[in-house]
Amino acid sequence: MLDQLDIDRLRLVRSNRVGPVTYRQLIQRFGDASEALAALPELAARGGGKFVVANLRDVEKEMVQTDRVGARYLFLDGAQYPSLLAQLDNAPPVFTYRGKLSLLDELSVAIVGARNASAGACKFARELAQDLGQQSIVVVSGLARGIDTASHVGSLRSGTIAVVAGGIDVAYPPENAELQEKIAQDGLLIAEHAPGTEPHARHFPFRNRIIAGLAQGTVVVEAAPRSGSLITARLAGEAGRQVMAIPGSPVDPRARGCNQLIRDGAALVQDAEEIAELIKPFDDRMAHNPVKPSAVREESASLDASESERGTIFALLGHSYVSVDEIVRQSGSSPATVQLVLLELELAGRLERGAGAKVRLG
Repeated sequence: MLDQLDIDRLRLVRSNRVGPVTYRQLIQRFGDASEALAALPELAARGGGKFVVANLRDVEKEMVQTDRVGARYLFLDGAQYPSLLAQLDNAPPVFTYRGKLSLLDELSVAIVGARNASAGACKFARELAQDLGQQSIVVVSGLARGIDTASHVGSLRSGTIAVVAGGIDVAYPPENAELQEKIAQDGLLIAEHAPGTEPHARHFPFRNRIIAGLAQGTVVVEAAPRSGSLITARLAGEAGRQVMAIPGSPVDPRARGCNQLIRDGAALVQDAEEIAELIKPFDDRMAHNPVKPSAVREESASLDASESERGTIFALLGHSYVSVDEIVRQSGSSPATVQLVLLELELAGRLERGAGAKVRLG
């Protein structure tokens, strides 16, 4: 069972309007989740709204269900939290898992691709995953139909990590229920959402950032333009990871996404040896550089903003996304002050955060 500090962490994560970026800022500002929870109502009031902390009874029910399905929690500042994933600004503050946590310490590559992949591409992905396993490389994917499924099947014996979009006890797609259970027993199964959560379309991009964040590199086997696989590849590139693609026929729409990636600078790869050659240099550079939220309160934690500063910062916001750096530049306020005001507005429900450290009025 979780101790009181972990329960407070979970309440903070499950509170409405507290996303991964906000969670990290709160921990850095107040030192721990207990102090952050106590400060939330006042912060939201400064932003012009009200804040309701996640109900303790609901969190306790979630903990019971997590234990019932044989899962455990891993928090962002925990010793076993994967350092590669922690480097993301929006790393999940907590996730549940079943299986071999030691796989997170291994060299890994993500394999993603089309759900409606061709038979040939699925066969290639399965064999590629097997070959990567022979090189002691763990395969990460998302348990979707097509390429994901083939990749997990190929790497089940050597080491595979599956990141699901819903709760850890929800099999999606349903036909992968048996495979999901095998991965939980022989590999590692990860879910950001609470048990019982049914996956929705909005969950998959968030799932994709975890897939990209766990691995030294991402390989796209077959994907159409604007597919979720290309989102994963973009997120991997933004995180400084190696992006790779398998070239395909220009007359096959399912290969256009891969060919586009290669045209835009992704590495063209054709086998496990080429992938290993590209990602192994990333291992020493990245895996030994953990970035986690500080357990010590920031020096700026006591900093407050004047009403004049709040007014200026609020006036710079609109319904189109703008970078936080631009707000700092135009407001003349310190980055810490701007972040504080944005935090207050977000907790009040008046601000939305987008990709690339951009914000807009909610």
